Amino acid sequence: MHMNDSIFTKIIRGDIPSHKIYEDDRVFAFLDIHPVSEGHVLVVPKTPAEFVWDMAADDYQALMAAVQKVGTQLRDVSGRPYVSMRTVGTDVPHAHVHLIPFTETRDLHHAPDMNAEPDHAALAAWAEKIKL
Repeated sequence: MHMNDSIFTKIIRGDIPSHKIYEDDRVFAFLDIHPVSEGHVLVVPKTPAEFVWDMAADDYQALMAAVQKVGTQLRDVSGRPYVSMRTVGTDVPHAHVHLIPFTETRDLHHAPDMNAEPDHAALAAWAEKIKL
């Protein structure tokens, strides 16, 4: 699959619905439909690059500024004292950052069932709570 056809590009274009948290001219943030914990957000650049290290410097800076903004909001409204930031980059060939609220590090070891039907009502409620 080419980056331009990634699921994230389709979400950014609006071809696939999402629970949007934040958007500006360079970045799009939305809830992960298979969250590690409630409030798990993905922050993606609008300009596709396979890895964060491949991004143009100004796009990378815009991504990290959005990550800070969304991460702070998550910490403030999630009821959890911490927010994990992960840049894994292996599951979708489009740079992205996972923001995962947690209380104890063991919370981060939860492996969601990727085949389970997403709880869109719960996701919509979280989106309203977190939305910037």
